[in-house]
Amino acid sequence: MKTTASETVMVNQYVNGVLDPGLEMLGPVKSGGHIVAHTAPGCWGPMITPCIRGGHEVTKPVYVEGAEPGDAIVIRIKSIEVTSLATSSGNDSPVEGRFLGDPFIAVKCPGCGTLYPETVIKGTGSEAIRCANCDADVTPFVFTNGYTMFMGEKGDVGVTLNREAAEMIAQNGRAYMKTPDASVQNPIVTFAPHDLVGTIARMRPFLGQLGTTPSRPIPDSHNAGDFGSFLIDAPHEYVSTQEELDTHRTDGHMDISRVRAGSVLICPVKVPGGGVYLGDMHAMQGDGEIAGHTADVAGIVHLEVELIKGLNNAGPILLPNVEDLPYTAKPFTAEERLAAQKIADKWNVPQLEESLPVSFVGTGPTLNAATDNGLERAAALFDVTVPEIMNRATITGSIEIGRHPGVVTVTFLAPESYLKKAQLYDLVKAQYR
Repeated sequence: MKTTASETVMVNQYVNGVLDPGLEMLGPVKSGGHIVAHTAPGCWGPMITPCIRGGHEVTKPVYVEGAEPGDAIVIRIKSIEVTSLATSSGNDSPVEGRFLGDPFIAVKCPGCGTLYPETVIKGTGSEAIRCANCDADVTPFVFTNGYTMFMGEKGDVGVTLNREAAEMIAQNGRAYMKTPDASVQNPIVTFAPHDLVGTIARMRPFLGQLGTTPSRPIPDSHNAGDFGSFLIDAPHEYVSTQEELDTHRTDGHMDISRVRAGSVLICPVKVPGGGVYLGDMHAMQGDGEIAGHTADVAGIVHLEVELIKGLNNAGPILLPNVEDLPYTAKPFTAEERLAAQKIADKWNVPQLEESLPVSFVGTGPTLNAATDNGLERAAALFDVTVPEIMNRATITGSIEIGRHPGVVTVTFLAPESYLKKAQLYDLVKAQYR
């Protein structure tokens, strides 16, 4: 890492699936500076590449000048561009006997017993990923229902393909997926799944992974309260206790479809420099990612980063695009405020609240636990009770699912006085007024 901070840091390097605060970061980048990254496809490619130890292949983290634990890094997503021409995805099923406790992390060759084996691709289909040492079929996952999708040249829609087309793409997977040069993942189109044929899907790309580096080594896909729960008492080297997970995670793996161009994410800093990383770009997804996976793609992302000193937010705070806000959490129009003022005048209410939207990310092993986590984070930052946040989220907001089984956003209209006290008012005002 250089000692002089740059206005812009270009990123085309990736970690081996583990977010390790002990490894050197890229940068530094100045507060107010930019990160431009070429991201590799997420889930499925890394999932069938045993040498990647985290289920994803995210970018090497970037050091933000001046960032210290207890601070926050504001990440403005300026643009997201899909570069993949095609991808494959679908619901997964682990293959027993090919992993140590967790198929996303600790893959073990069923032939020679090598842990994290190197692989080669031989042919196409679900048996094409072979151990480089003994030639055994080593993939830890197969599809229960999968598809191969080709993306439109305007980036507007994708269409799922038939067997013949899927197999043609499978023969030249890296070229069709536009996998970055430094990426080591096996292209998932190699499997040529084709259970859905002729299905049209609207594209609206977003980042499934965006955040800051945890304060202990954590596999990238497990940097959240739901997937992270698989680390508790695990039989592999990344084993964790619940207390350790809660202390060190930063919830960068969210799979919240609202984390897209135009939105703002405020991330906690738990290590010097923060360590901003990203990846797992998806071409589209509805709330919940209920299949467990969606259309993983490579792409180009432009971020702007800014440091907030001493915010002490326990987890990510999202400022979605206005059109992505729940109906009840949209800023009030002048006409609505006039109608409210008439009621206040009639009943001698001395002053109406001035408020703006904010979304707190919560994660946990279940959706209920994730909701509790998000409520508690909001209450702690604003120094109010959880029941107050529950009321505000009920009548001026919503609980929305990011990822099933355990990522949510707790969205509500927060009084401007709360936002000012928490140093967030100017940032939120700029997003919504």
